[in-house]
Amino acid sequence: MSVSKHPIALRLEQQVGGATRLLATVMALPLVDGIFPALVLAGALTTTTASGATAFSPVGIVETGLLIFGGSATMAVILAEMDGTPREQVKSVLLLGAILIPLAAVEAALAGTIESLLNIAIFERFAGLVIIAIAAKTASAEVGKYLPGPAVIIGLGLVASFDPAGAQLVVDLDPVTVLAGAAAAGVGVAFALGVALFGDQLRGKVDIDLFRFGSSVALAMLALTVLGIMNTQYPVALGVLCVTAVFSYDPGGSDDADVVDTAETPDAAGTAGAVPDGGDDSQSAGDIPQSAVRRADEEEEDSGPAYGYPGEDDSRAPWL
Repeated sequence: MSVSKHPIALRLEQQVGGATRLLATVMALPLVDGIFPALVLAGALTTTTASGATAFSPVGIVETGLLIFGGSATMAVILAEMDGTPREQVKSVLLLGAILIPLAAVEAALAGTIESLLNIAIFERFAGLVIIAIAAKTASAEVGKYLPGPAVIIGLGLVASFDPAGAQLVVDLDPVTVLAGAAAAGVGVAFALGVALFGDQLRGKVDIDLFRFGSSVALAMLALTVLGIMNTQYPVALGVLCVTAVFSYDPGGSDDADVVDTAETPDAAGTAGAVPDGGDDSQSAGDIPQSAVRRADEEEEDSGPAYGYPGEDDSRAPWL
């Protein structure tokens, strides 16, 4: 398996510390940077019927839950950083879900409240731009350095779409919008639970970097849908994510292969013979060819586990 070495993820891990807190930060980030309220305001979770009523959008809820609250970052944290048994990991995810889902419902309610203050047609454009920015940051940290943060784009969108003429300071607790927001967060929590439950089967067989890149493409497809550029009733973003999951999974991959190869590698020094201080059954130090000694030293250096991130020579995943 390729453990993600994305610079943003590494920097976030250093700042937060602790696998559970890192998972909480990753999954709660959409609630903090404004991307989730922006999607709610853009109508990504609901649809409008012919009679003008608001109805659930199952595809939008699943796409938002998997791409915004779940995705490659959540998978990477659970597989590469969290310790303990699957039961312990499930308990941590459930505890996080008990906090995340109500917060998502509250933000969905507040998003519906401020909808009367905005020109939604203008704000939807900024909602699509913020998704594209997040997709670009996910795909490449180098490109992400030159892009503004999601909070900045959302702030500009609020300023550009503010419409004081229709301002109404009334709390609009639309039950459909609130439940849709909670359901989207629930889909993300369910995704995290699935990864925690099947972590032993996924660990070593999922290419996190490939899954991360595919998730960024799926986010871009979602942004095109929100912007209205790709007018289709088909769940294109969800389809891209499913295809990415299939291609990033390698059933034949295993971390145990490296350990077996190391264990079965014959010790060159042992093959050449031991060199004790004295004895009749062993060769003397002078009888050992220098090439065998150099080979033994090289294999001894290579046999040591290099705990690091992919890209380093002979690096191994941290959980080994």
